[in-house]
Amino acid sequence: MKAKLVSEFKTHCVQLLNEVADSGEELLVTKRGVPLARVLPVTPSTPGFREPGDCVDSVSFTGDIVYSDLTSEWETLAE
Repeated sequence: MKAKLVSEFKTHCVQLLNEVADSGEELLVTKRGVPLARVLPVTPSTPGFREPGDCVDSVSFTGDIVYSDLTSEWETLAE
């Protein structure tokens, strides 16, 4: 892992980000020897279609999702 001073990172930010993206190597940004940030390359996602039911266990519904009566939540202006 490469380490760069924050001042050098600020000056050459785009170039350093491109190097991380191209090489896949992490970059540690430091200030006076203390780590401030770690720059990681993005892992490309695999393109493709999702299968029906992929998220079946990640969503839960409570109550009626089609009709919601919120009239009791609003004050009426005309009486």
